[in-house]
Amino acid sequence: MSDSTAADLAGVLTPEGFKLLNQLWRDGDYATVDTLKLAERLRADGYTPGVVNSVLTQLKLRTQAEVKFGPFVDQMIFTDAGLQQATSLQVAAHHARRFARAGVDEVVDLGAGLGADALAIAGLDIPVTAVEIDETTAAATTINLMAFPHAKVQVADAMDWIHDHPADEHTTRGFWLDPARRKTHSHGTVRIFDPEAFSPPLSFVESLADAGHAVGVKLGPALAHNVIPDNAEAQWVSLHGSVVEAVLWFNMVQRSDVRRAALVITPSGAAELTSTTDFGASPDVPIEGIEGATGYLYEPDGAVIRAGLVTDLMIEHFMVDDPTDAAAARQLDEHIAYFCSDAYAETPFATGYRILEVLPYKIKTLRRYVQEHGVTRLDIKKRGVDVAPEELRRTLMQGQNSKKPASGEHLTLVLTRVGDERYAIVVDPV
Repeated sequence: MSDSTAADLAGVLTPEGFKLLNQLWRDGDYATVDTLKLAERLRADGYTPGVVNSVLTQLKLRTQAEVKFGPFVDQMIFTDAGLQQATSLQVAAHHARRFARAGVDEVVDLGAGLGADALAIAGLDIPVTAVEIDETTAAATTINLMAFPHAKVQVADAMDWIHDHPADEHTTRGFWLDPARRKTHSHGTVRIFDPEAFSPPLSFVESLADAGHAVGVKLGPALAHNVIPDNAEAQWVSLHGSVVEAVLWFNMVQRSDVRRAALVITPSGAAELTSTTDFGASPDVPIEGIEGATGYLYEPDGAVIRAGLVTDLMIEHFMVDDPTDAAAARQLDEHIAYFCSDAYAETPFATGYRILEVLPYKIKTLRRYVQEHGVTRLDIKKRGVDVAPEELRRTLMQGQNSKKPASGEHLTLVLTRVGDERYAIVVDPV
């Protein structure tokens, strides 16, 4: 952690600073008061500049954290980087339930960060040890977990902790890991894609699984299928339309009848699509080319796409287990995730659009269409077409009155490739 981040936290790690933070948070006045005036008032009341700056920073971070942590933020503290990387409690709850169903006696959260997953696990009355290498972050995690007497925080490297704390033979221990997948340089951070360059590396995770432990590891959504161990269940998780993680589950916390899964969490609940087959072994479905672009077009959720479950979705939710029923569902191109159907079916695993027209992907043609239809608001979605939607939108909307979107037509274009040809499908969201 940088010295500046440690300094930002130092003020609220004191009893005086933490008390002031909670008092201002409960009162809620900070949200309507000018920050500079509030800082001046607090300094006039005798608080040091360090405490004031730290408290004001935490008020801002708590406000941002409510989306991920809800009412739990009332007794938590954060770092900016830690909050960005932290698991949402909605997602962490699903992790915790895996360990609860497995019946483990304890869970060790290796690389705990600010303790989101440890908090969810402790909330199910499972003893948890949060291991964090950074001392300042660990201090914050200690505060975040202090409501749970069966949760403890230890400062250590994950691999060293394993070496120094062998499991008791009578204790069923589970492990949760969230390896660092970024490297810090002078100009910022760089994302790492090689699993063996993670900290700790994927091979270390596999060694815990090979020892028979219940293991779950959070990885990035872009995880390549060819690096996933044969003995793991792979689950991609989507939260409110964004794919947030890929999790590998081993041993007691994996399901024997699931090789890959897409868990889709929305405000109305959670739904999951699973498959017993390996990657690349999904069933075949009809491929109709651009002639199949009639009726309704569906864009699968990102978790479904990442898990390679597009045709599984088509068969299970549209084709009533008849993989030859092209009217029920068909792909336009086997390499593109979009698919079409003659009938509309609501599903949590895909967003549906009514197809209005199919146009060739030509700038002149699209500009003329936009002008003729008086379009003042244009949404662009794309797959398989190398174009920046924002730049294309500016080109197509040139000369249109976009300052008064309510006065014109709202148009949605879906750009896609079919074979070697590119098309723009005009759709209406259902």
